[in-house]
Order: sequence, then structure tokens, then C-alpha cells
Amino acid sequence: MKRGKVLWQVGALAILLTGCAGYNLGPAGGQTSGSRTVQVDPFVNKTLVPRLSDYVMNSLRKNLSQDGAYRLDTHGDGDVVLSGEITAYTRTPISVQSTDVLTAVDYEITMTAQITARERATGKIIFQKPVTGKTTLRAGADLNSAERESIPMLTDDLARKATSLLVDGTW
Repeated sequence: MKRGKVLWQVGALAILLTGCAGYNLGPAGGQTSGSRTVQVDPFVNKTLVPRLSDYVMNSLRKNLSQDGAYRLDTHGDGDVVLSGEITAYTRTPISVQSTDVLTAVDYEITMTAQITARERATGKIIFQKPVTGKTTLRAGADLNSAERESIPMLTDDLARKATSLLVDGTW
């Protein structure tokens, strides 16, 4: 009876220790948190939806500030410069009314931006990738208003993914 209990405890300890083996405390890449700065340049909006660039910039700045791996530089001399183009914005119906199969009730909104991060000093491109943000919305009585209200959630999703690319170094 005691032998079974000891084996169970040793097994549980082994699982706990191996589960944390790959975890590193702090930012990836061996840098100190907040030791480097990032500058977010205005994005070029190549879609027909107005003011998306402003929403993306605000979301990126908020996410980078909250993450803390990089300090946000607003004076134009950051170690890393983040820039990009908003290349696509789509609204796709995902569910319809039960009585009218032509009238959509829920939509998925996606936005894609080609994001580039480069080192200011060397000009070396750290990463250049398309990043896609998604959100869903319930149309309600006024689709335009509902869509306008969902844009901050859409840009926050895109900003979280872009911040993760920069901070975690998965490029």
C-alpha cells in the first residue's frame, strides 16, 4: 500500500517538473523587459473602410504597452519600427434567420494587415508577415452601427497577434 502511494507521488512530481521544463521567465530572446523601445508608424489603409489605420495604431500601442517587453516610443526614435498596410477587410455571413435564408444574422469580420518590424539602427527586417484579426458581430436592426462598434474588437485581435509576433520572437 505504501509503495503504491510513493510511486504515485514520484510520478506526479515527474509530470510537474517536466511540464515546466520549457518555460522561461520574462521576454523571449534573452532580453530584459523594457530594455528596447518600439515605435508604431501609421498604417496605410488600402481598404474602403475609413479610419481603420487609427484603430490599428491605438490597439497596437495599447497592447505593446500592456505587454511590457518593449517600451513604447512616441518620439520617433525607437529601436524597432513597426509599420504596415491594411490590405483586406471582409464581412462574411455565418448564420441566417430561420424564417429567411437570405437575411444574415451573424457575421464574421476579418482584417488582414501586412506588418513589418525592422531595426532602426541596421535597417534589418525582423519580420514581415500578414497578420489577420477576426471578430463576430450580431447584425441587429442596424448593420452599419453594429459593424462600427465591432471594429475596436477586430483591431485588438490583430494587435494581440502582431504583439505576440514581435515579443515572442516567432518569426
